Amino acid sequence: MIVESTVEVPVTPDVAFAVSQTTGAVRLRWDPFIRRQAFLDGATTPAKGVRTLTLHRTGLRMVSEYVSYNPPTNVGMRMVEGPWFFAVMAGGWRFTALPDGGTRAAWRYSFTCRPRWLAPVAERVGRVVLQRDVDRRIAGFARGCADPQVLAAVR
Repeated sequence: MIVESTVEVPVTPDVAFAVSQTTGAVRLRWDPFIRRQAFLDGATTPAKGVRTLTLHRTGLRMVSEYVSYNPPTNVGMRMVEGPWFFAVMAGGWRFTALPDGGTRAAWRYSFTCRPRWLAPVAERVGRVVLQRDVDRRIAGFARGCADPQVLAAVR
């Protein structure tokens, strides 16, 4: 199953990318998806191979790994550990310059559910739930790209 959401923001791709990679209190200003997020294994910045722990606002826990990190154009992650119902979960965020100086952000997630016998129903339900979360999250990202405190933190 795949869910995708896009938004256009009035900042350059390098700023949009930087906003998307914020952490701590700055991240919590715009990201309604998370309650907490932290780098693991002593990492202090994002990079290919770096793992992160994300605590969803509902309390679900996921460890993800960066599979690509290419500022300012794209970033990709895959679930290493997560909720029992995901067999696979991965996401990619792409940032494309617009002629007016803004950026088009496209966030795409793919997933499969388990157990296999329940997947046909679970994936349909999951697609609706995840689409709602991704839409809310990218709307929050757009607000972050207009928030003076978030922008000051990334500049």
